Amino acid sequence: MAATPQPGERITDAEQAVMEALWARYPLTANEVADAVGPARGWSLPTVKTLLSRLVAKQAVATEPQGKRFLYRPLVARADYAAGESRRLVDRLFGGSAAGLFAHLAEAEALSDSDLTEIEQLLKELRK
Repeated sequence: MAATPQPGERITDAEQAVMEALWARYPLTANEVADAVGPARGWSLPTVKTLLSRLVAKQAVATEPQGKRFLYRPLVARADYAAGESRRLVDRLFGGSAAGLFAHLAEAEALSDSDLTEIEQLLKELRK
């Protein structure tokens, strides 16, 4: 699962909700995806099918026929997606500086003591 969406083909927030369902468990039918995300968001089955079709077009999701229905599975690993989105955020808002992001979070008091401890531990591991 090393694929990424086509360049310029960002996954929208709505599409990400569908991806989260597929990352949690796959393969799924459109009905199963709708059962997983529809109630909380008020989405009907046709809405979920539209989102799945968009994700297939973006090469983020693959389909496999199973009788009269299709099974859907992610082509993009969640970790790869998160890495790309994180990089875009840092580039767009902090001029490519991850330190700028951490400084902003610290100034906004958005980091708890446990967050800081975890970050310190990660930094120690990275320096080894």
